[in-house]
This record gives sequence, C-alpha cells and structure tokens, in this order.
Amino acid sequence: MQFNAKARYVRFSPYKLRPLADVVRGKNVSFALHWLATHAVKRIVPVQKAIESAAANAKQQGNLDKGKLYVDEIRVDEGPAYRYYKPGAMGRSNPYKRRFSHISVILKPLAENKD
Repeated sequence: MQFNAKARYVRFSPYKLRPLADVVRGKNVSFALHWLATHAVKRIVPVQKAIESAAANAKQQGNLDKGKLYVDEIRVDEGPAYRYYKPGAMGRSNPYKRRFSHISVILKPLAENKD
C-alpha cells in the first residue's frame, strides 16, 4: 500500500529543491521531518508540507503513524516558468525566468521495505 501527496506550483526552483529531496529519499518519515526541521532554509517548507500531507493521508486511509513509514519516492519536477523582463545595459531589456516546481511524494510502510 502506498500513500501519495502532491504540491504543485511551488514558488521555488526545482534546482534548489532537488538536493533536499535527495537527502530524505529512502529515509524514515519521522527522521526526514526532523532533518528538514533542523535545516535552516526557507525552501524546506514545501517539501516538509508535502511529506506531512502524505503522512496524514497514511493515517487517514491506512491508520499508520509517521514512525512506521518511509519515503519511497520523492520527485521534484519543473512547473511552468514565469517570464519577465528587467532593464539592462544601454537601454536593452534582459529576460528572466521565475521557475515553479511540482513536488510528488510516495510513502510506504516499513514492512514493504526491501532493503
């Protein structure tokens, strides 16, 4: 049995969120949440919320608490990019992109862990 959660249109670049996802992938949910809570950057908030949402889905659907789950898959995909322009040198305009992310989390019970 697996429990899913998605966070879409997160206003952080996927290039900045993927290293956080790589750390918590394959770890126990309670360990992952504690690690994210001690990491002092703002961009941990959407990753933390997505994992907590999947854990809440597990508690609601399968009656499992955070200690009995692990992060089987966490994926940070690229969302749409907001394009805008700012003034540049010699009267030109410089294009910029504000990137968005889609985070998807899949949790599984520890008994199904094949490691």
